[in-house]
Amino acid sequence: MFPLYDLNRAYRPAVVVRGLVLANALAFLFELAAGPERVVEALGFVPALFFQDPVGQAHRLLTSMFLHGGLFHILSNMWFLWVFGDNVEDRMGHGRFLLFYLLGGVAAALAQGLAMPGSTVPMIGASGAVSAVLGAYYVLFPRAYVVSVVFFILPFFVTFPAGFYLGYWAILQLFQGLLGLPGVAWWAHLGGFLFGLLLAPRFARRWRRW
Repeated sequence: MFPLYDLNRAYRPAVVVRGLVLANALAFLFELAAGPERVVEALGFVPALFFQDPVGQAHRLLTSMFLHGGLFHILSNMWFLWVFGDNVEDRMGHGRFLLFYLLGGVAAALAQGLAMPGSTVPMIGASGAVSAVLGAYYVLFPRAYVVSVVFFILPFFVTFPAGFYLGYWAILQLFQGLLGLPGVAWWAHLGGFLFGLLLAPRFARRWRRW
């Protein structure tokens, strides 16, 4: 299932979401220009290096969340941010949402690092921070509806409550993490989602279940 849009009106322009999409796009262009392998090696989050030198490697917690491993990687992350981020930003306010997003990305990277502390493979991508946004959406708007496309022989469209859709998404991340499927930081997704679940009420200025 892939989300197309939600039926949940935001009352203010999502300026931070738009800024984050632009920042990620510019970072991706920088990667392509400077050489992806070189940039990822210099700025990706490497758990083994971080636990050896937390202070010297701390900058990678932030830089890694603006790097991506390919066009599909950045497009999928930015699409999820675009679909779900505007309402969360609307509820939190611009400044709080930006802080929430960045801290969620840091928490996600640390969760992946704690799950695989000896890993020397650089971790990159905005998915941990975006997962925090998904966790916040689950808490703040569980009864909003999400229109998704489902591919089964032919594509068809289904509308789900956000609580169901995002709960299914989180369970899927858990199963894939437990199976140890390579190539994706599943525990970063779960760490970011948990961050969003727990801290969204504190960042939302007028929290209530919708």
